[in-house]
Amino acid sequence: MLDRSLNHDAAPRFARDDGVPAGWAVSPGLVDYPAAVAAMEARAQAIAEGSAGELVWLLEHPPLYTAGVSAKASDLIDPDRFPVHRSARGGQFTYHGPGQRVAYVMLDLTHRQRDVRAFVAALEAWIIGALARFNVEGQIRDGRVGVWVERRTPGVPAREDKIAAIGVKLRRWVSFHGIALNVEPDLTHFSGIVPCGVTEHGVTSLVDLGLPVTLDEADEALRASFRDVFGEVQPAAPPL
Repeated sequence: MLDRSLNHDAAPRFARDDGVPAGWAVSPGLVDYPAAVAAMEARAQAIAEGSAGELVWLLEHPPLYTAGVSAKASDLIDPDRFPVHRSARGGQFTYHGPGQRVAYVMLDLTHRQRDVRAFVAALEAWIIGALARFNVEGQIRDGRVGVWVERRTPGVPAREDKIAAIGVKLRRWVSFHGIALNVEPDLTHFSGIVPCGVTEHGVTSLVDLGLPVTLDEADEALRASFRDVFGEVQPAAPPL
């Protein structure tokens, strides 16, 4: 049952009050998770201190599991499969790996809106707007963080699968961590955890939905949708 949904046309605006574009950086290859987190936290601190600008950092990680602040030990089904990293972000266990576009979002909400719920709704709208560019209807559910799609096959009961995860942290009203969009990851890697603590639903990706989308194409959709929700961006160097 659909509790609430957003569409691209109704995406909330979360632009800066001064119109300064956020930096947009893309790292090639696989980026080490601990090093990325350290670089992200350092950049978020610099933003809070006024010595660096906002940044959206797109990257891929090698296969790993992360445990958010609400993670339950029982949700780690196969602890020896991949490295497990504790994370300061909200949420429970999630997977990162090749073919999944991770976007670390370092924004200064003092220059946008000091409203956590509105910020999470803006992140949802961003993902939903990007999916819409591939004619995929992303949806949200009360009580389940992230973005979902309905799978409908004639003669088979409809099911809901998660296509994107959201997990953020705020410090001094600067955000870090962010989103993870499944473009073409190995979906069997999710079986080592209970993703986000949800057992009754599965996970999917753009390629699993039958769409031969590349990471570059997903990046362009994310950038276009980001502009609609958060405002303009400008090219920037990755912090690592």
